[in-house]
Amino acid sequence: MATLYPRRMSAIYLLRHGRTEWSENGRHTGRTDIPLTGDGERLATAAAATLRALRGTDAAPALVLSSPRQRAWRTAKLAGLAVTGTTEDVAEWDYGSYEGLTTPQIRENVPGWTVWTHPCPGGETAAQVTERAGRVLATARAALDRGDVVIVGHGHFSRALTAGWIGLDATKGVHFGLEPAGVTVLGDERGEPQIEYLNVPPAEPLGTT
Repeated sequence: MATLYPRRMSAIYLLRHGRTEWSENGRHTGRTDIPLTGDGERLATAAAATLRALRGTDAAPALVLSSPRQRAWRTAKLAGLAVTGTTEDVAEWDYGSYEGLTTPQIRENVPGWTVWTHPCPGGETAAQVTERAGRVLATARAALDRGDVVIVGHGHFSRALTAGWIGLDATKGVHFGLEPAGVTVLGDERGEPQIEYLNVPPAEPLGTT
């Protein structure tokens, strides 16, 4: 099939879920299970073409892992993916008592707060997220000899996965952007981990934005 992207060896594809009401409002959404908006469903559907172009094939991936939250597995379904399994290991960063709050709201009590630099009371530490990302990447690596791996999840945790792929801890995820329904490709060059594509937007037909 024709593609804008060159063929490659098997790779890991990170697909962030489409938009939700909370993501549009900047509210931290970890454990809360909320649906995609209509626009989020449209973006998730458009992500199918992005994945097809990046992978250069219509063949099913060897492994598709999804967060158990409906915004993730619904995105996977709309993007034409058959989920192999859902796991809490792919869930979003646990924000603890900051769940549902925006950064400005949190900063009213904790000036300068970010998830990358400050703790989340009652939630996960950066070290715990780093460890969890390592488990997910180990599972993905083990499947690469059978074909591509797609991980359908969330913004902060997918950025932590991106950092972990090149040997960095979760806090370094701040350096990688990932918009709703965006795709990041993790591969390698002669055995060295490489970020092949970062935050590729959904390939929407002209006139739909």
